[in-house]
Amino acid sequence: MSAELAPARSAPEVLAELRALRGADAPTRGGRTFAYVYDAALAGLDELAAAAYTEYATVNGLDMTVFPSVARLENDVVGAAAALLGAPGVQGSFTSGGTESILLAVKTARDHARAVRGVTRPQLLLPSTAHAAFHKAAGYLGLETVVVPVDPETCRADADAVAAAITDRTVLTVASAPSYPHGVVDPVAAIAAAAAERGVLCHVDACIGGWLLPYLRRAGRPVPAFDLTVPGVTSLSVDLHKYGYADKGASVVLYRDAELRRYQYFAHAGWPGYPVINPTVQGTKSAGLLAQAWAVLRHVGEDGYTALAAGVADASDRLLAGLRGIEGVRVLGDPAAGLVSFTLREGTSLLLHLADELRERGWYLQPQLSHGGLPANLHLTLTPATVGRVDLLLADLAEALAAARALPPVAVDPGVLDLAAALDPESLGPDEVAAVLAFAGLPGPGGLPSRMAPVLVLLDALPEPLQERLLAEFVGSIFRI
Repeated sequence: MSAELAPARSAPEVLAELRALRGADAPTRGGRTFAYVYDAALAGLDELAAAAYTEYATVNGLDMTVFPSVARLENDVVGAAAALLGAPGVQGSFTSGGTESILLAVKTARDHARAVRGVTRPQLLLPSTAHAAFHKAAGYLGLETVVVPVDPETCRADADAVAAAITDRTVLTVASAPSYPHGVVDPVAAIAAAAAERGVLCHVDACIGGWLLPYLRRAGRPVPAFDLTVPGVTSLSVDLHKYGYADKGASVVLYRDAELRRYQYFAHAGWPGYPVINPTVQGTKSAGLLAQAWAVLRHVGEDGYTALAAGVADASDRLLAGLRGIEGVRVLGDPAAGLVSFTLREGTSLLLHLADELRERGWYLQPQLSHGGLPANLHLTLTPATVGRVDLLLADLAEALAAARALPPVAVDPGVLDLAAALDPESLGPDEVAAVLAFAGLPGPGGLPSRMAPVLVLLDALPEPLQERLLAEFVGSIFRI
């Protein structure tokens, strides 16, 4: 690929090329992609978000003294989240997404523990179902992760096990509301109480459920206490680009008070440039994402979100009843907030064949590999756009399952597993990595194979450090000029 900039082209030509490129992507609207996208299915909402972004696209969110409307917009958005999920005194910040919100909460806990308790070798205590973003934050910020298994039947965090794992080095415990893998709500009150007893902070990852669970409660559904009103909960993250239906990326991180939030900030005066104060990770940033989130929240409103939540709950009821009525299907845990995961009692090979068969029929369900005694499964994210699609999905799923059962099982050569067990992922050279990728069916820039079951069955059988190395190398091969 040439590194030279192409000759100038007209605006219509450029936009036409972008639209052509989008043709190979999964659809983000229409209710057939059950991961990555959140569709309110409200007429005009996308256009409102785009118009609001355009109004603020050129405004630099770095300095609110030059652009004071940025502070007004952020205070409104954070204030709305605090009113929904907080208690008196709660403060927070607008961020680019759940990963940034989580990273900031981990930084805050690390710096707070160092200042208040003198902790210099911090540990981050996580249920095994906590989002990978916590491990990413620990890697970036130099914390040791301590992982506690969850209950294999309910898929919920074990509060007693969490309490037993707290040490003098623990700076933060985590609970999910709900967890991404299975859509179940952890025992937040018990985990927060155990943390508070030891003087440890507790973060609730409500990135997915934070803008849905309160409205489910308002719609008459039972919802356990999970937010900053729970004693011992000291911070919480909620994504507005999920069930708030703003465009990506829009998230809020909340703290019990301004004193705790202070540890999130970065300030630097030791250079000859302008005084730097960054509340979040980013410095220069477009205020467009903030403006579109502000506009969407104000447009949908409390009654609108309640109606949308009720629709998601109804769709979830129908989906769960349908899945539980299919022979061989097992729903994992007790899904509570728009996310559903199921596995097949006949094994991983059939499950991943099913994912391929569904994709051929125009549905995308997200495969999740096995981990720590929890089985491989298919994950669905329900949104208002899926409300009218559940019956069609279930019908296609039954047909796809019959087709998958007619296919030969995918088996992994035991010799390959013996070889993999002897490999050190850190010492693999480029040629060795390329050979393993090719064997796995991931050749690199040539694109993905049409069916992923053989690839995923192999990955599922490999040691996790080797999985990570191969996946990183594969993605690196895609982003190569």
